[in-house]
Amino acid sequence: MNIWNEILGNQVLISAVAGWTVAQVLKTLIDFILNSSFNAERLFGSGGMPSSHSATVCALTTASGIHYGAGSFEFAVSFVLSMIVMYDAMNVRMQTGKQAKLLNRVFFENILEFDGVVLQERLKEYVGHTPVQVVAGAILGIVIAGVVSGLY
Repeated sequence: MNIWNEILGNQVLISAVAGWTVAQVLKTLIDFILNSSFNAERLFGSGGMPSSHSATVCALTTASGIHYGAGSFEFAVSFVLSMIVMYDAMNVRMQTGKQAKLLNRVFFENILEFDGVVLQERLKEYVGHTPVQVVAGAILGIVIAGVVSGLY
C-alpha cells in the first residue's frame, strides 16, 4: 500500500492527471452543448476545446515549479516538454487534422480507391488545436496545479 500512498501524495503527478481529466470532461461538455448530442469519443479523443495536452503539461510544469523551484531540473524538463507539446498541438497535429479533412472529402465524396482498396473508415479530423484552445488548456492546467498545490 505504500506505493499508492506515494503516488496519491505526489502533487506534481496528481496535478498533471487532474489537468488532463478536467480538460477532457470540459471538452466533452462543450461538444455536447455545441452539437446537442453526447459523443463518448470526446472523453478520450484529441482535439477540441480546451486542449487536454496543454492542460496536462502546464499543470505538470506549474506544479514542478511550485514544489521544486523555477531553477530546478524538474521544472526545466517540464517546461521544455510543455513547449514541444503545445507547439506540436498547434502546428503539426493541426495540419494533420486539415489533411485528414481534405482526404476524407476526396475519398468519401468521390469514392476513390487507394492502392486498390476503397477506404472504409474516415480519418480522424480532430487531432490538433487552435491557438485559443491551447491557451485555454494552458490556463486551465496552471489553475489546477495551483489548486492541487494549495495556492488558491
